[in-house]
Amino acid sequence: MEKEKVIPAYDSAYPAIEDLRSRARKRIPRFAFEYLEGGCNEDVNLSRNMSELQQVCLMPQYLRKFNGLDMRTELFGHTYDAPFGISPIGLQGLVWPNSPEILARAAYRHNIPYILSTVSTSSIERIAELSEGRAWFQLYHPTKNEMRDDIIRRAAAAQCPVLVVLVDVPSFGFRPRDIRNGLAMPPKMSLKNLLQIAGKPRWAMETLRAGIPGFATLKPYMPDHLNIGQLGQFMNQTFTGRIDTEKIKPIRDMWKGALVLKGVVSAEDTRAAISLGVDGIIVSNHGGRQIDAGESTIKSLQGLVPSFGKQIKIMIDSGLRSGPDIARCLASGACFTFMGRPFMYGAGALGKKGGEHTISVFKVQLKQVMEQLCCEKIGDFPNHLI
Repeated sequence: MEKEKVIPAYDSAYPAIEDLRSRARKRIPRFAFEYLEGGCNEDVNLSRNMSELQQVCLMPQYLRKFNGLDMRTELFGHTYDAPFGISPIGLQGLVWPNSPEILARAAYRHNIPYILSTVSTSSIERIAELSEGRAWFQLYHPTKNEMRDDIIRRAAAAQCPVLVVLVDVPSFGFRPRDIRNGLAMPPKMSLKNLLQIAGKPRWAMETLRAGIPGFATLKPYMPDHLNIGQLGQFMNQTFTGRIDTEKIKPIRDMWKGALVLKGVVSAEDTRAAISLGVDGIIVSNHGGRQIDAGESTIKSLQGLVPSFGKQIKIMIDSGLRSGPDIARCLASGACFTFMGRPFMYGAGALGKKGGEHTISVFKVQLKQVMEQLCCEKIGDFPNHLI
């Protein structure tokens, strides 16, 4: 099937991610918005991700001859139209109905990667259909190897080009907002939450139309007719325990495509990834949602690139909110960048148009930065790092 032509979808009423965030907050029930927004404990690392990234400065070179710019980026044998993609987020359909499908469609049309989480609300097969096999898949390693192997086989059958193994959830982050809002395991729906839903009629209407969100990829492994308490028990039993090198080895043997570890922040883990034959890492602290005492992802990236940048693809997510942030990460040595919350703000603010618009925002902003710096290619960004 011939790929449809991308139609510009930039809405000048929302030129910045903060504009989308403000509108999304008005349209999404508080418990769902706080699930998206929150970090862990006191949100220290959530803030650190953004503040320390914004301290990275770039140097323009105004008098150089400028021959135009090219955002295209080759990664794992595919040339993407921009150096950024959409991070995996669990329970996306809770934040905004059908948002995995909205974002996967937009990513495919703009030729950037979309990563589906194991615990998102659309299935591997549905997202593969919408993206014609271009979407990546993130694996939460289940307790049972049989389930792991079956999920990997499904991802391979769906032609996912990249398998992303999540390594930074040996335990679930301590998230006070989610506990107060009943979104811990087992989840519960309180009267307060129901009143919040009543105050967001568009969200409620769209949710009724889309259906109650659930873990679509995991549906074949769940017993029928689980109540809320049983669902919590199933999730805790299915995804309790840490992943280590011995658990990655059989995945590397089984998976024939590109293999990426997400959540790597240390030199020790990077060396282990290289020794295992992993193709890339995403430097990430889960958006500040796992460990409040950790360092920002930009600091981790800056520590890893000098030693390992020529041995393995090093990517980054967590804390990026703008085109300049993308540029800062690329200048610091990342070969690619990912963002999660900004795209969910887009879906929450503009519904079906949100994915297209958010991608356009980042493209417009990054283009302006490249023109200002006199940076013609993505690979030239490190030349502008101060």
